[in-house]
Formats: sequence, structure tokens, C-alpha cells
Amino acid sequence: MRLDYKSIITKHYLLHLSGKDIADQIGASKSGVNGFLKAFEQAKGISYPLPPGITNEGIEALVYPSATASHARDESYRLPDFAQIHKEMTTRRNMTLVYLWGKYDRECENSGLKAYSYRQYCTLFSKWCEQNDMAFTMPVYSGQSMEVDFAGNTFEMTDRLTGEVLTIVVFVAILPYSNRTYAEGMISTKEPQWIEVNNHALDYFGGVPAIVTPDNCKQAVIVNKDWIEPELNKDYVEWAEHYGTAILPAKVKKPRFKSHVEGAVGILEKGLFHVLEERQYFSLREFNEDLWEELEKLNDQPFKNKEHTRNYYWEEEKQNLMPLPPVYYEYTERKEAKVSSDFHVRFDNAYYSVDKAYLHKKVLIRATTLKVRIYSTFGDLICEHPRATSKGQHVTNTEHLPRNYRTMRAWSGPYFIEKAMEIGPNTVALIKTVLSSKVLEVQTYRTCVGILQYKDRYNGAVLEECCTRAMKANRPYYSYIKNTVAHVAEELKVEPCSKAEIKNTEPKKGGITRPAKASDLSTLLSKSRDLLKKGGDE
Repeated sequence: MRLDYKSIITKHYLLHLSGKDIADQIGASKSGVNGFLKAFEQAKGISYPLPPGITNEGIEALVYPSATASHARDESYRLPDFAQIHKEMTTRRNMTLVYLWGKYDRECENSGLKAYSYRQYCTLFSKWCEQNDMAFTMPVYSGQSMEVDFAGNTFEMTDRLTGEVLTIVVFVAILPYSNRTYAEGMISTKEPQWIEVNNHALDYFGGVPAIVTPDNCKQAVIVNKDWIEPELNKDYVEWAEHYGTAILPAKVKKPRFKSHVEGAVGILEKGLFHVLEERQYFSLREFNEDLWEELEKLNDQPFKNKEHTRNYYWEEEKQNLMPLPPVYYEYTERKEAKVSSDFHVRFDNAYYSVDKAYLHKKVLIRATTLKVRIYSTFGDLICEHPRATSKGQHVTNTEHLPRNYRTMRAWSGPYFIEKAMEIGPNTVALIKTVLSSKVLEVQTYRTCVGILQYKDRYNGAVLEECCTRAMKANRPYYSYIKNTVAHVAEELKVEPCSKAEIKNTEPKKGGITRPAKASDLSTLLSKSRDLLKKGGDE
């Protein structure tokens, strides 16, 4: 077995490891490692630090010049087209060396030349990649790094409340030394959720590595032109500082700088993802529970090319990870909002109740991935809610609602039914269905507003026809009205009103408009005389 000379030199001179320690790490003999180090020190044409770009073959040629002179290739074997192999591997999805070697073997048989064995084929290709700077494997040390990325495959989830089909993106993290893999499905990939899944990955691994290597996604990296000094997302930098780790993103469009997570994604996509694709999901929790169950099987499964399992090597590696801090890093979003007539505020496409005393008042929202806290403009905490897990979800504390809220200056069921009666019977039927679609009627008011607004946008006839079709199709949803109203208006040849036109048709508030001369003194005196005369006649 040929030794990895570059790895031995790096471990000895940079990490100051002994020949025995290096031999234990790379699975070689102690005498072989020490013999090479002795020959390296005596070689005249090479020393540490190594020349840039030198390969293991180059080191061998300089350290053992007499031995390499006899290493001539047997011309009876057909040399594979390595450039074409590299192109196939990097441009064709799920391509494997086994498939390409089989194709090469058949071509050799047809041409009458001998073919290299699969093992020799892979070795020669690896050498070509090194010599042409097509692949570079970073030295892997226990507890040193964690690589993170998103999988290419996505999944679908049907929301139970709205019937909407949502996309699940899968986050993947791996410890390269032990290859222990973590994954988690995400509906949103914004910064708060990105921070949360990174927290979960560290928790799963039981410690913090010295380096975290992400892909160049916007949640982690703003600009990465030269790789040496990338501009990182400030929230991710704060996350790293909280845990005492460093972020070293991969080079742009250079998968080999995160080759372990790329490999993990490939294993997931070709293996357990097929199991998940056969199932139907109605919540993110259901998906993740199945994903984690399959992941445990993977991490407990023995390797094909070496002894033991990922979890076995992780038991060793976690001893070299830095300890987790006592609390998670929490990403906090901030927003100002106004309490609407349904006693809720909208935040991140969900709705949270606020005490009735703050109706129509401005409040401050401070949200983490788990909690949503609402404050008054003076900074006093009003209430706290668990963060919504689906789009359009209402998180309501019934104590926030007044007992007689129907009699207050707020929306109510009778109010919306009365508005619908001005349009038509099917609009009334649809509004009543919407009002009864949730446990708390107040949670449907915004939907009613959204449906009835199309009367002003088009006219009552258009909205009534939309509601008629919705009821016949058994789809009394705002999304159905929204997606069909323009088509119905076109059929009925009704042009939509602009926002300015809608605004001008609204009744003016604050009194009756009078001409300026109505307030003239002569006009007022004339009206007084007329009234006196009229009173005398009576």
C-alpha cells in the first residue's frame, strides 16, 4: 500500500505527531511511516514546507528517485480518458465510477486491449485528479470540523388547515471524521430557521467543532470572491461567536471543499430519501420524525469499506468536540405592528392574539424561532405565544378576547353576513361556511375581509358568480376566490377598478361637504328670515 506522503508530512511537521501516532491514524505500519520521514529528511531536492501544488507522486520521485525510475506503465493496457471521466462525474446527475468502469471495460474488450481492474481504474483516476488539481481532500482530524449544506431533493407536505401544498427543504450536517450525519426538514430557509437547524445539529453531535464549513448560501455568506476573506452573514457570525467556533465557507463552485457533506447528501438521496418519497405528509413534525428514524438506522449501519459504524467513531470524536454552552443562540426578529379588529397582529404570515385593551394600537414584536413576545410601545411585555408552525395559522389566547366582542367596534359574524347579503345568496353561504371553519370564529375574520374586498375590486355580480362556483366545487376558500375572480370578471366583461378608484368611491368621513358661500353672513341671515316668516305663518 502506497502511503499518503503529504498527510504524513503535514501531521508530523504541523501537528508534531510522532510516527506511531500517524501510523495509528492512517492505518499504516509504524516502521513504514518512520522510514519515510527519515528518507524525507535526507532527501536533497525537497523539504518542509512543501512546494505549492506538489503531488504524492512528486514527493515520491524526489524522496525515492531510484525506485520511481522503474515505474513505467504497461502499454498493453488501455489508458482511460480521465478528462472525460471527470466531465461525466461532474455534469451527469448520480453518475458513478462503477458505471463508467463497466463502459470502459466493454470498450477495451472490443478493441482487443487489456482493461485495468476497477480498483486500479479508481486509483489512476484519483492520481490524475491530484495532478490536474481536480480534487483535493482536506486532512480530517477528530473534532475539527462540521460541514453543512442543503440537499438537492425536496419533499411535499399538505397543510391540514389550508390544503396548501408546501415544499420541504432538507438541511444536512456531517462530522467528517466519524461521518455521523444529521438532517432536518425545513419549510422556511430564512435566517431564524437556519440558525435553529444549526443549533439542532450541534446538539445532535453533542459538542462544537473548531470549524464549520457551509456552502455559499445567503444564510451563511454574503460575498465570497476570494475565499480568503469572505463577507459572512452577521447573524451567522454571532452564532459562531456564541459557540466559540469559526466559519470557513467552501470555495464558490468547488464541491471538494465540502466533499463529506456532498457525499452525505448523495447517500441520503440514493437511499433513505426514496423511503420518504413514498409517504404522504401533513406536518413538518411527521416528516422529521420519519427522517430521524431513518438517520439512526444509517448512523448505526456498518461501513462497507471499514470496520464499525458512524456512531462507533462518533463516540470517540465527541470527546474532542468543545462543550456546548448552557443555552442556545437565539435569533431575534423585530417588528412594529398594529392590533387589528380581530384582536390579532400579523407576523411572518401568521396571526397572534393581543389583549383587547390594545385594540387598534401599535405594539412591538420580538420573535425567536420558538417564541413570539409582544410588547407595548413603552417596552412592557403584553403577552407571549409559541411561534406558529404553518402559514396562516392563528395562535389565540381566548382570554385576550372580550366576552361581548360582537357589540364592540370590531368585526363580527353578523357584520360579515350582512355585508354578504348585499351581494347574493351564494356569497352568504360561503361566508357562513368560512365563519364556521375554525374553532374560534374570530380567526376567520381576515379571510372574510379578503373575500368581500373583491366586490369593490370588480362588482357584486362577479363575486357572487365566484362564490357560486366555489360552493358547487366544495371549495369555499379564499385561495379559490382569489384564483378565479379575474377569469370570471373577464367572462362577464367587467374591468377591475384601480386602487385610486376604489379609494374615491369610499364615503368621506367627518361631516357633510358644503360649498364655501353657505357660511357667508348674508346667506345665514337670509335663511334666518325665511325660518321666522315660516314660523309666523304657521
